[in-house]
Amino acid sequence: MLNPKLILENERILLRPISEQDFPSLMRLANDPSLWTSFTYDLSIPAEFDEWARPALLGQRLQFVVIEKSSKAIVGSTAFGNFSPRDQRIEIGWTWLGRAHHGAGINHQMKLLMVRYCAEVLKLKRVELKTDVLNIPARNAMLKMGFVEEGILRSHTQMTHDRRRNTIYYSLLEGEFMGFLEGK
Repeated sequence: MLNPKLILENERILLRPISEQDFPSLMRLANDPSLWTSFTYDLSIPAEFDEWARPALLGQRLQFVVIEKSSKAIVGSTAFGNFSPRDQRIEIGWTWLGRAHHGAGINHQMKLLMVRYCAEVLKLKRVELKTDVLNIPARNAMLKMGFVEEGILRSHTQMTHDRRRNTIYYSLLEGEFMGFLEGK
């Protein structure tokens, strides 16, 4: 079981569990509809924001807010989900950052914290990520960080605005964790 009060941090960012008090800040960040073309929900629409947040509030995934320590501001969100203790695997996903924080290295910092926790505390065998095949920036970022591209599931996920996406999976396996964490 994941600790619902888990906090992960380094010198630059802090990840803490989302709460309803965070919603106004997150909704301000999410107000740009162009952010959501490769996401399963359009979080600029209040009803879709609520639907996206519901599983986190019900404990179905461990959704974090991402706080940039230098400004103490919430800059986005990420999560652990689809945790399978039996299979010793977890998914990192549901990740987004406000437009002003794209390309600043925050996503990489999040993944380092989360993979370290998966490797050192949970002792998992596999960490998974997935995205829309059309989301080239996310795909390039995952490859650059060292995640291994695995394959595509066709017509896998309903997206915003009545589009179905082909989903591409990435992973790190137990033997790859340390290389990832050391930047190799």
